[in-house]
Amino acid sequence: MLLLNPKARRGQELIAPIVERLEGGRLSVTVETFEALPEIARDIVRLRHMADLVVVCGGDGSVSSAAMAVMEGGLPMGIIPMGTANDLARTLNIPMDLLQAADLIARGQTRLIDVGTVNGHAFFNVASIGLSTELAQSLDPALKKRFGRLGYALAAMKVLTRAARFYAKITEKGAAIEAETYQIAVGNGRHYGGGNVVEETAEIDDGHLDLYSLEMTNLWKLALMLRSFRSGTHGAWREVRTARCVEFDIETEKPMPVNTDGEIVTSTPAHFKVHPKAISVFAPPTVGIPGRTEMFRRAIGADLELSGDHPRR
Repeated sequence: MLLLNPKARRGQELIAPIVERLEGGRLSVTVETFEALPEIARDIVRLRHMADLVVVCGGDGSVSSAAMAVMEGGLPMGIIPMGTANDLARTLNIPMDLLQAADLIARGQTRLIDVGTVNGHAFFNVASIGLSTELAQSLDPALKKRFGRLGYALAAMKVLTRAARFYAKITEKGAAIEAETYQIAVGNGRHYGGGNVVEETAEIDDGHLDLYSLEMTNLWKLALMLRSFRSGTHGAWREVRTARCVEFDIETEKPMPVNTDGEIVTSTPAHFKVHPKAISVFAPPTVGIPGRTEMFRRAIGADLELSGDHPRR
């Protein structure tokens, strides 16, 4: 089953060659289109008994929208990266070339990865409260489709000029901390925001979530931190609080929207949880780490493994 977003930025014109590549790998392909993200999960649930795998053509929001249905159905998932950022594909080393991504699926090599949830909504890359959510709200879809990353940059400048800090309480295992922050981000994978790194050692199958909170008084100091965010070393700044958790809660003084992989799906209070190795995805092998790659087999679910707090650097 191949799910296609006809409005994806990288276009519908390549769908025929993609199907041809998949069928060349002895896969029988049924194409289903969707106009809105909620349709993805409904299509998977409706057709899962007739499919052996799910291929999602779209961006990070489309792929995340498929996550819960894929987890419940136990189907392996392939990704054809047709979005703007394609951070999950970047994390998994899936080729950005659409036909090469199709060839990867046809070869049948899979890898088990973690899934994060917030209030029951799945995310692969990052969930955030604050700046990123304001950016998602202010980003015009037409601007995003026309200008890609430049569209993100233009919207970001607008958000930064009016941003304000908010109060939040983060609770894990009964222990709570309070913070005045511009943003709290919770990473499940490695890449987000078009190539930023959640934390320098983060992997999408490490069994925990990586949190950071931006607690500077002058937001324009972010300009000095940009290189650190690209490498995942931003936790070295004293204005950035970091933690490593498997399950925790975030409360704010008033409900605030939560953005997951570019889509606003819920609001605070927010309950976060990691589901280790919950989905099998078609991806290249993880170099130098034996046992993380499996050949095309269905595998979902794992017991949570508690992890200690990640010390602030």
